[in-house]
Formats: sequence, C-alpha cells, structure tokens
Amino acid sequence: MQMKAFAVSTRIVFFSLLVFSLVMAEENQQKEVPQEPSHRLMAHQGLVSGGVDAGAGSRRVALDTAPKREWPEVVGLTVEEAKKKIKEDMPMARFQVVLPNCFVTMDFDLGRVRLYVDSSNKVARPPRTG
Repeated sequence: MQMKAFAVSTRIVFFSLLVFSLVMAEENQQKEVPQEPSHRLMAHQGLVSGGVDAGAGSRRVALDTAPKREWPEVVGLTVEEAKKKIKEDMPMARFQVVLPNCFVTMDFDLGRVRLYVDSSNKVARPPRTG
C-alpha cells in the first residue's frame, strides 16, 4: 500500500514539474532577451541625447555626450512635470509610474523610465532607465 502511495505521489510531482517547465519555456519564448543596443540604433530611436550621424555614407556616429540615464533633478516634481523634463532628454521614453509599496519586475528596458512616487503623487527618488 505504501509503495502505491509513493508511486502516485511521484507521478504527481513529475507531472507538476513537467507542467511548470512547459509554462516557463512558453514564457521564455514570449520574452525577448534585452540586448545592449548600439549607439547608432539608440540615436535612431531618440534614446541618445547629443547623437549626431556623420552622414549617409559614413558608418560612424559621433556622440558628444553619453546618454542620460538618471534624472535626480526631478525629485519632488509631479509626475507630469517629471515626464515633461525627461522627454526633453529622452523623447522616446516610455514611463511606468510606481506607487508606494508596489512591486516591479526585474526586466531591463533601456526605453523605460520608472517614476517612483510618494502618496502625494510627487517623484520620491531619482528616475532612471532600465
């Protein structure tokens, strides 16, 4: 009797692991692995401030400044004011407003800027890309 119960519980564990691995495999196929984009691509998408294309026949991109990735100057501003200020440096930015005590995913996205706000809807910590 104990052997039968062991066999049944082993099958349940096996099938649970199988279902879990299939679900994870499907999620991994749906996710695109973030690649560090080249400066040329970033400049094309408006993610680099100060990027200048040297010409149609040239393959070089001259960057007079590194792309801005953090905005400590918007701490204390409202969400709308912060978005406006960040859009000046990064026109193609996508914003995610994070309320107090909320979880965020650990994925990395150079086009996303998270705005962590306090209870009065003001930016609580320096927003950054990622």
